Amino acid sequence: MENPQALDLDTRKALLFALTAERLSAYYEHGKWMTVAQGVSLAGLWLSRSRLQLAQAERRVLSALSDDFARRLAATLTHQAGQYTAHEMMEALDARYRPVLAFDLLDECERLLKENGMDGD
Repeated sequence: MENPQALDLDTRKALLFALTAERLSAYYEHGKWMTVAQGVSLAGLWLSRSRLQLAQAERRVLSALSDDFARRLAATLTHQAGQYTAHEMMEALDARYRPVLAFDLLDECERLLKENGMDGD
């Protein structure tokens, strides 16, 4: 049984960014999009590594948001630019590596969260 807790905006933003990075990376590596259910599972794994919890319904919303965001990015980029973006996003999951691109995408993640009432307030 889950004991969900409210996550702050920065944690939600990092989770949305990580899910989007994983989706883009998988798409460019395997040519297939992850399902929303796979994103929900991935979110659960990411949260458990950080010793955090979030209700499955909220993980589902974040998974769907990351799916929409990743597909929108892929649709606006050339294949090569998409591969580069996916690579940079995956690298940015390491806190020691913060490309400028990551800051712009994190800002977009924050906007999406606020727009969808997922900013933790």
